[in-house]
Amino acid sequence: MIIDCHGHYTTAPLKLREFRKAQVAAFDKGGMEPDEPTFSDDEVRETLVDAQLKLQKERGTDVTIFSPIAGLMGHHLGDEAMSGRWSRLSNNLIHQVCRLFPESFVGVCQLPQSPGAPASNCVAELERCVTELGFIGCNLNPDPSGGHWQGPALTDRSFYPLYEKMVELDVPAMVHVSSSCTDAVHHTGAHYLAGDTIAFMQFLQSDIFKDFPTLRFIIPHGGGAVPYHWGRYRGLAYDLKRPPLAEMIRNNVFFDTCVYHYPGVELLTSVIPVDNVLFASEMIGAVRCVDPDTGHYFDDTKRYVDQLKHLSDEDRSKIFEGNARKVFPRLNKALGH
Repeated sequence: MIIDCHGHYTTAPLKLREFRKAQVAAFDKGGMEPDEPTFSDDEVRETLVDAQLKLQKERGTDVTIFSPIAGLMGHHLGDEAMSGRWSRLSNNLIHQVCRLFPESFVGVCQLPQSPGAPASNCVAELERCVTELGFIGCNLNPDPSGGHWQGPALTDRSFYPLYEKMVELDVPAMVHVSSSCTDAVHHTGAHYLAGDTIAFMQFLQSDIFKDFPTLRFIIPHGGGAVPYHWGRYRGLAYDLKRPPLAEMIRNNVFFDTCVYHYPGVELLTSVIPVDNVLFASEMIGAVRCVDPDTGHYFDDTKRYVDQLKHLSDEDRSKIFEGNARKVFPRLNKALGH
């Protein structure tokens, strides 16, 4: 089985985006929030059959761990109450997708984060999504301010109530920023990768995994700058009297393969221990075009893993399936085995 650990509902019905635009506008103008939209099963099917489901078949993948559109989380917009309503609507829509296509999608939730609001306020929505909707993880924004980086690090004790609940439910978090609040910082090309890199450095500097030995994070987009600068981070770990990196990440920090060319995936899987790499494509997501050098879509990442010459069949199986089942223990139940 090929498990894609990183997918967003980027093809959601247009009226979801229209509602969000109207919701933000109403907040900014002090008006009444619009009524929440509803989505028929047929509407949802139409957005997936010729998109994600078609690409799964064409590219040879089986299951996508699916979450709301990352760029639309927009935690820096509105206030905490608005973020809560928006997150609940977005998560319910993901649940509808998973109900309609249980063999193809498994849910991961958006958290109702907001600048200045304690992470403990996200616990109720996480618990609802896991215990009531059958989700298997969450997306955690390391910068709900949208690029100002005004909040505490992910390793700050203010996050501990959320981490306690994650440990209790045995679910991981994918570290994932949302849209950028400034045009000077492109959201997918700069803000996303910066967020990945910053989160890793926060983990390196902390003792969070001594406090939570079973806490698990996935750093997406190949880990941002981390694998490419692995020597820098190894050196910083020694300079800062931290544990060796391989020891630090072993059971707690994982990277996905959302790196859109073969040399990048080759480097990722050469530098990062195989046990800490999960297959992912983020399709349909950040890069949607065809690579003119290869004739294949950039985000057809399974091709890159298939071509890796330094991997054994056992290692490839770990990346495609085994590691996802380890990092997302609730996945087996969600898939019925």
